[in-house]
Amino acid sequence: MEKTISKRNNLFDVKHLYSTNSLVKISLLSVISYILMLIDPPIPFFPGFLKMDLSDMPALIGTFALGPIAGVIIEFIKNLLHLITRTSTGGVGEFANFLIGSSLIIPSGIFYAKNRKKSTALLGMLLGTILMAIVGGLANYYILIPFYAKVMPLDKIIAWSASANAAIKDLKTLIIYAIVPFNLLKGIIISIFTILIYKKISHLLIRKIN
Repeated sequence: MEKTISKRNNLFDVKHLYSTNSLVKISLLSVISYILMLIDPPIPFFPGFLKMDLSDMPALIGTFALGPIAGVIIEFIKNLLHLITRTSTGGVGEFANFLIGSSLIIPSGIFYAKNRKKSTALLGMLLGTILMAIVGGLANYYILIPFYAKVMPLDKIIAWSASANAAIKDLKTLIIYAIVPFNLLKGIIISIFTILIYKKISHLLIRKIN
């Protein structure tokens, strides 16, 4: 990865993000991220409301190519587009998705910005995945599940979740045995796909778009 990354000296410098070149890249990655957000198949052994999408992958790729701020912007635009076109939570789900996605993006970008090597990228994604699981658990405990409990009683949510995982007995076990493992799995899958794809497309992100 270190051979293909941009030679920009400071990935935290936001001045380059105002260029037409960077704005086009951010826009393209944001649209791809939004499209991937719409493709969210359920995962066996997890409650039906937990669905796997790869929409954080373009933001992670943008983070490595343009810096962590660009990655966060991509996360924001993706969720803004979803809020405008597809929301069923009045913005609650999009806000939580932004928090969870950014928790993966920011550590990955910070570590890679300090030392642009594959090893530091891997370390950043590992720490980001762990943080993603923690933030995902907290976001569901305090934001998402309380919101859905207004539509569907909490005991029904627990029963629905228990049908997929018998270890789920209450809200706490739902977080421990479903939400946290799901976000760990999601972070790992996104990281693997990013590693496999980034090297192949990085030249498109690094060179100027005419």
